[in-house]
Amino acid sequence: MTGQTTGPSGADRSLAPALIFDLDGTLIDSAPAIHAVSNAVLAAQGFPALSLDEVRSFVGKGVPHLVRCLLQRHGENPDGPLYATVHDDLILRYETEVEGNTPYPGVIAALEQLAALGCAMGVATNKPLRPAMAALRHVGMDRFFPVVLGGDSLPTRKPDPSMVHDAARQLGRDRVLYIGDSEVDAETASNAGLSFLLFTEGYRKTPVDQLHHAATFKQFDQLPDIIAHWKWQ
Repeated sequence: MTGQTTGPSGADRSLAPALIFDLDGTLIDSAPAIHAVSNAVLAAQGFPALSLDEVRSFVGKGVPHLVRCLLQRHGENPDGPLYATVHDDLILRYETEVEGNTPYPGVIAALEQLAALGCAMGVATNKPLRPAMAALRHVGMDRFFPVVLGGDSLPTRKPDPSMVHDAARQLGRDRVLYIGDSEVDAETASNAGLSFLLFTEGYRKTPVDQLHHAATFKQFDQLPDIIAHWKWQ
């Protein structure tokens, strides 16, 4: 683990930061759920199933990207006549077929500790808002996040910084950290001018030392201590 030390104590709650989290690959392992939904959509169109690793590699850039990858993988025009059908079917299933979404180990306990420190917490995800809320409710995390922005909440998606900036504005803290797992998240934090905490056990493909980050953590029980002792510039 790398990072910075010394910062506001748990008692000084007024100085606790806003923490903006990515969702898929950061708070929850959603790849099995996305895999199941994707294969159900493909089966409805007569296409064979894809492997979990294939579908996982498509995750992180929003539903339009996922749909285009699914179609392209089967030799179809990613922007052709099937796009709208596959997109709409996937969105419909996304909101109700939530089995397979599971929290990473220690996430709930870490969020409880961060809330006790006084942190204001939000989610900024490229997953559409209603499926994101359905996944958060399914795993019992919605109570931690008064602010949730999805890939259809604004005209742009990550790595454009607008979603993170809007979440930070709504959370209303001067100090903000962004927490995610992927190349898209690292680029988003850089574009937003925020320090990035990289969860190393998500869907990242690039070596850690090649990604923009200010700290890394492998287990969520490390995160509260990182936040509590963060050295603000």
